[in-house]
Formats: sequence, structure tokens, C-alpha cells
Amino acid sequence: MSIETITAVLQEHPFTKGFWPDHLARLAAMASEAHFEPGELIFHEGDHSSFFYLLISGNVALEVVSPGHPVRVATLVAGEVLGWSSVTGDNGKQFQARALEEVYALAFDGARLGHACQEDYVFGFWFMRAILTVMSERLHAIRVQLLDAYTPVGASHN
Repeated sequence: MSIETITAVLQEHPFTKGFWPDHLARLAAMASEAHFEPGELIFHEGDHSSFFYLLISGNVALEVVSPGHPVRVATLVAGEVLGWSSVTGDNGKQFQARALEEVYALAFDGARLGHACQEDYVFGFWFMRAILTVMSERLHAIRVQLLDAYTPVGASHN
């Protein structure tokens, strides 16, 4: 994929909404293509994967490994992100990620992104703001799942 094509993909990706053109150019220069086959593990729970992904196509399951089998807690689709902990410096992945179908993504080295955020505070602000939005949305989705799982039948979610 050419730098122009990557820039065009970034312009359309929901994660980069509001990013300035020079921020998109900075991201495009750091991007590499990633491809995963159906059933392929992208990372394991506890891994120290260093990659952050913008999903371009395909679906990815986030799973918690329990004795006997993984339990899916979320399904990520094109337009979402994967691996934000590689940028925030967390100690390991909280989930494992598995491609449910053929997945194409843009991959970014988390350490390099972190350095770019420190080097350019405006870029860092927009990038971390987008990461916090993702984190907030994921927490909300898990809260709704918990409410659904633990609310007695016929009770409201107030």
C-alpha cells in the first residue's frame, strides 16, 4: 500500500476523526500493513504485544481465557482499534484477540507512537484523546453486558 493510500485510509477511519492533516501524515509514515487469517491469534492474554492496530476490514474477537475454552467478551469490527495498551504502557494484554474472518489492519509500533506523542504534544493530545474515547466506549459496552447478565428477568436497567 502506498503512503497516499494509507493516508486516504486514515482520513476515513473513525479513530482519526478530527486529526489534523500533518497528524495523518505522521501516522501514515509509521503504518505498516497487517493481515490475519480466520482463527489466527493476533495476541494472547498477558502478551506484551507492541502493536496498535486500526482495523480496516474483518472482525476480531476479544476473549478471556477460562479453563477449557476462551469466552468472547467483545467483537471488534472494521473501523475499530485493537491493542491500545501497547501505546499506554500497560503490563500485558487483558484479553486475547482472534481473527474471526480475514482481517486487514494498519499496524503501528506502540513505542514509536508513544515517542511521537511526547515529541509533538498536539499530536499526542489528539491521539490520546482518541484512545480515551475507545477505552470509555469499551468500558460502557462491558457495563451493559454485565447489566444484561446480572439483571433479573423483567427488571429494568435504571
